[in-house]
Amino acid sequence: MELRPLGSAGLMVTPIGLGLAALGRPGYITLDRETDLGSDRSMAALERRSHEVLSAAYDAGVRYFDAARSYGLAERFLASWLRERGLPPNAVTVGSKWGYTYVGDWQIDARVHEVKDHSLAALRRQIAESRGLLGEYLDLYQIHSATLESGVLDDRAVLSELNALRASGLTIGVSVSGPRQAEVIRRALDVNVDGVNPFQSVQATWNLLEPSAGPALAEAHQAGWGVIIKEALANGRLADRDQQAIAAALANPWVDTVLSGAVTPAQVQSNVGALALQLSPDELAALSKLAETPDRYWKERSQLAWR
Repeated sequence: MELRPLGSAGLMVTPIGLGLAALGRPGYITLDRETDLGSDRSMAALERRSHEVLSAAYDAGVRYFDAARSYGLAERFLASWLRERGLPPNAVTVGSKWGYTYVGDWQIDARVHEVKDHSLAALRRQIAESRGLLGEYLDLYQIHSATLESGVLDDRAVLSELNALRASGLTIGVSVSGPRQAEVIRRALDVNVDGVNPFQSVQATWNLLEPSAGPALAEAHQAGWGVIIKEALANGRLADRDQQAIAAALANPWVDTVLSGAVTPAQVQSNVGALALQLSPDELAALSKLAETPDRYWKERSQLAWR
């Protein structure tokens, strides 16, 4: 799998990366999770599973790995795998996120799984936690699901802190979610604190059911930002056509890497197989007819059960 630049940030990624949202905690909103993971969701079992999937991805050529503070123990599992595997920091590119805290207490049926906090105090606490686990492996640090409502893109103290982290050598990104993704991306593109925009990348949902962020992502790409696609399989709704879905995402010229959310080695192999699939313009046009309105898509996503 070839390496390619993540925008102009100076980081290198592969066309397919591995996201750990579904591997670092016992419950998540992916369909058919019970079949994929089984009943043993202990910390030890999920760490073993994470290592298996990480190794399958690395052996398939994947070199970008994506975690978050709120993904349960994903950062810890990734760190233990990196050290167990004996990989030097320059062998992979690692991203993580701050802004949500995992509070699910390792329960699949927890009433609340994560709590949002985009404050300066949360940023300072969570960057210390992420660095404590990932150390020099950490390359990219992103606001987790920035929204206009949270005010984080207007918080001068937070933005100044992100500028300082960027000046220290860390690449800074923003991830977005929800029906207003495009608005948030464009607002982030306009951020200016002391003459600097701290952001160098964006991670957004784009898939055959929800492609509405595409034009804004193209603008981010044009501005030199790296573009990371998450939820290409729509939390399992497109799992039965995973290669088509990933290939369609990769067909966008503004995409740098598409995250696989695999939780088994077999899923990794299937997802990576998308690289061999070249969709024709007619095929892409036919697939585009699957698109839903953003409001409908995000309403259905919000109703998915943690499993």
